[in-house]
Amino acid sequence: MTLAPERAAQPGLTSDDANPAIALSCRNCGATYPLAAAHVCVECFAPLEISYDEDRLRRVTRASIEAGPRNLWRYVGLLPAGHDPNRRVSLGAGFTPLRPAPRLAAELGMKTLWVKDDSANPTHSFKDRVVSVALSAARDLGFTTVACASTGNLAHSVAAHAAHAGLRSIVLVPHDLEDGKTVSTAVYGGTLVAIQGNYDDVNRLCSELAGEYEWAFVNVNIRPFYAEGSKTLGYEVAEQLGWRLPEQVVVPIASGSLLTKVDKAFRELGKLGLVEDTPYKVFGAQAAGCNPVAAAFARGVDTVAPVRPSTIAKSLSIGNPADGPYALDVARRTGGAITDVTDDEIVEAMRLLARAEGVFGETAGGVTVACLRRLLREGLLDPEAETVIYNTGDGLKTLDPLVGNAVPTATIPAKLSAFEAAGLGDD
Repeated sequence: MTLAPERAAQPGLTSDDANPAIALSCRNCGATYPLAAAHVCVECFAPLEISYDEDRLRRVTRASIEAGPRNLWRYVGLLPAGHDPNRRVSLGAGFTPLRPAPRLAAELGMKTLWVKDDSANPTHSFKDRVVSVALSAARDLGFTTVACASTGNLAHSVAAHAAHAGLRSIVLVPHDLEDGKTVSTAVYGGTLVAIQGNYDDVNRLCSELAGEYEWAFVNVNIRPFYAEGSKTLGYEVAEQLGWRLPEQVVVPIASGSLLTKVDKAFRELGKLGLVEDTPYKVFGAQAAGCNPVAAAFARGVDTVAPVRPSTIAKSLSIGNPADGPYALDVARRTGGAITDVTDDEIVEAMRLLARAEGVFGETAGGVTVACLRRLLREGLLDPEAETVIYNTGDGLKTLDPLVGNAVPTATIPAKLSAFEAAGLGDD
């Protein structure tokens, strides 16, 4: 199959009064660039991120947010794209439930625990947030083809949003992706390419393609815009808690971007006076089979050494995480920690979350709950402090680890006597 490039020049974004984003800036050296499809500093090769006009950000108030739609676009005044509702790409993601988790808290010996449940998004993962922002930026930049490298949830979301917006989608995934994620991506009719290799192999190919084809690669050349969508998970938690920050959060780590953007959201809200600027701790969660950031944290080093992933938590299987060093910085600055858990612990935690709170999280959710348990056991996380954990996806996408584990209580003939003989009516 030959994929024809689009060679039309793509314009940059014009900063206007409605958009608080004014430039791209280097995270390392501070060099600035126009708002465009770019993600690497040409001076030092460090990643770029969005810079904002502080005066425009300060126009956002609690009242203006609360008057907005009950989705992520209520925070449009704090985001770099989507300011023209007629060009915005949206399936209505965001404002997902912040569920009190008293039974899980009691089982773990905690006082106050919440589950931010992003499985309620349109394609059942938090990726709908970042994709909605990224594709809105891509459309404003003049792209008609969007692409990505994905471990599954991003593929699903890009394919769905592109179909909705009438954009062409080209999605690259590892060949051994879970069936649930493959089918739920292919159904939208875009181009789905399975690559013989792991996510890091897919991502390398995607980076090469980005140099050859003038497409919007949401987690390559559009990455600065894409990443900002994760901030809405921080904004929502604060708003849903009555405009205050939680004392502790536990966030799963794949690339590390989600963890850093939740922290960025909390800092922005405090700086803008939308919440009281109270201290909080950020904890990161990884699977032992793909734990480069947790390993670096345990060693007390700043360098994140790449690993070859081998875990059931495929949505977190990024062996060379782009934002790993920044995740380390956040955990250390806030007094948090980053830890990891085994596949067996992940499955046990998936079942615990479902049994205790009726939330069926995917394997990444199991990682988060299992790491919460480990952090408590090791005395790193305060059981008395108000804590929010993030469930980023739906367990229906990752059924394989539970096959043979979550099974019928009994298999009996269709007879009352058989039901009673099995003791199923006993209290």
